[in-house]
Amino acid sequence: MTANNTNINQKLSLFFKSGIYRFEDSNVVFIDSVRVLNLSYSHFRVSSSSYYSRFFEQNPSGVNQPRVLQNQRKRKRKVKKPRELNERELAADDRHQRAKPLLMKAHECLLGDNDILMSLGQLRGDDESTVFDSIVNVANDEQSFVDIGSVWQSKLFEICLYVHPDYRPQKGFRSDQNCEKRNVPAFESLVANETNSDMEADFLDRKYVMPKQSSFYMSDLKQINGLIPVKDFGFKLIVVDPPWENSSASQKSKYPTLPNRYFLSLPIQKLSHTDGALVALWVTNKEKLRIFVEKELFPKWGVKYMATHYWLKVKADGSLIGELDLFHHRPYECVVLGYYSTKDEDSEFSSKLKSIPDGQVFISIPGDYSRKPPIGELLQEYIPGAKPGHCIELFAREMLAGWTSWGNEPLRFQDSRYFSRTDQ
Repeated sequence: MTANNTNINQKLSLFFKSGIYRFEDSNVVFIDSVRVLNLSYSHFRVSSSSYYSRFFEQNPSGVNQPRVLQNQRKRKRKVKKPRELNERELAADDRHQRAKPLLMKAHECLLGDNDILMSLGQLRGDDESTVFDSIVNVANDEQSFVDIGSVWQSKLFEICLYVHPDYRPQKGFRSDQNCEKRNVPAFESLVANETNSDMEADFLDRKYVMPKQSSFYMSDLKQINGLIPVKDFGFKLIVVDPPWENSSASQKSKYPTLPNRYFLSLPIQKLSHTDGALVALWVTNKEKLRIFVEKELFPKWGVKYMATHYWLKVKADGSLIGELDLFHHRPYECVVLGYYSTKDEDSEFSSKLKSIPDGQVFISIPGDYSRKPPIGELLQEYIPGAKPGHCIELFAREMLAGWTSWGNEPLRFQDSRYFSRTDQ
């Protein structure tokens, strides 16, 4: 075996363990979100069929069918006359044209790597016949945490944690006699799994899975200040995925959105570690939003802009989920990165902040609508001070080991039906 083959095998082996594949001589990585998430669990694994449901062929019969039959003519699309772009649209297009070479090169890296490309079709992993049922059963019967948390009785609701450290399900059943139970308020209270093993929790006749060494604080924006005293020194990494105003999300009734001005009140400074924090903000490609972030939001938070990274979305065959130059639905999103520091810019601490390379690209197959890939591990090397540091995700809809998740639905993707057991 040649040294090159050995290196490839080592990279693939590391990818299968970590879920992260780094392309050589580039600023591009591929992320298998399911493998990354599964590092947070001991007795459960995330169902890849439900996570990767959107860009794999599926139908109720479980048999793949072509979208367009060979003997069926495609409808001719009317060619619209191009119109002149306004000033803001021109600025957005200019921003896109500067990012386009990075994205094209990243996609070429993926298409040129046969080993990782061939593995894409195997990411779902589960039995094909279970795919449709798992999607329908979970999606059509979910708790509405937003609605539950908005009623006056919400503070009375409790979640039951099974916290026995030696918890082991046997033959698909849990022995309650061997499980220590603990009831805690489900809303406006820090709910923590401080053990080194994942655990189950019962809430309103539904079971949820909590990763090891994780916690969540379920509330709306008005109660977020209740989270601040929990950590004595604050968080070194703050990932923010706001429900930006989005006509597409509203039309599809996927999740409630908020006006941009609401996010100005996020207490980033109070949540940040005394040594400072790396702030990673998910944004769309709307120019109005980018201007708001640069001119108002980051200055209000006291965050100094450092770099922009890109999430390029692909299908199971490696193709982009949409045309790269499609104006309103481009197949990528951005993560804007910046540092918050209480120290002066000329201080010794500020000089030790690690430079963040601009234009990093990470590629993955998207999960459910607006569900972001777990990029925390990729950002760890840029957090200030000693590592590891406390990490928090704001407006979170899932949980990670070692992280605090805040929002009005942090249990959204923790429903046990999104998981399968590994120790039955």
